[in-house]
Amino acid sequence: MAHNRIEIDRPETRRAAARFSPAGNHRAGSMDAQLTAWKRAADELAAAPAFDHRAAAQLAGEIARQSADATLQHAASQALPPLRAAVAKGADRRNQAIAERRFAAIRDALHAATLPRFGKRGGAALTPEEHHRRLLGLPLDRRLYGPEINAAYKQAAKKVHPDAGGSQRAFLELSQARDALMKRS
Repeated sequence: MAHNRIEIDRPETRRAAARFSPAGNHRAGSMDAQLTAWKRAADELAAAPAFDHRAAAQLAGEIARQSADATLQHAASQALPPLRAAVAKGADRRNQAIAERRFAAIRDALHAATLPRFGKRGGAALTPEEHHRRLLGLPLDRRLYGPEINAAYKQAAKKVHPDAGGSQRAFLELSQARDALMKRS
């Protein structure tokens, strides 16, 4: 198996490794900078005229060791064996193509991890009435009437009833939501 190992002492591999690691990336606060650096390096490797399997394996190894994101770490650890096989002497085109596809999964995970997050984060919890309305799929912004609540309950009960594959706890919660909303209407 020693022939599949990546030689880190080679000058071109050291240069590639230096591209992947921004200074001070081991602190928890700079994980976003680390992800951005990895994403940039992966994009550079993919855009190169000839794919550098050795540098890709180096990057995948670093991501597998240092990433805090489970999906990204899994993608990198899955890509390492094919990338190492592609680096080995006498690797055929098929092994190289497999390695490049696995590396594409790392790029996809990197892009997903660096996407901006939109929407509420840690906002105020729902009031009990809002929670009940959401359970029944009812609007939050207007007055509700008894027949409307019952119709929504029947529709939701078809999905969460224990006889339809739902859980008893979910069905009881749904019934309590209907009862609470009926008292208010």
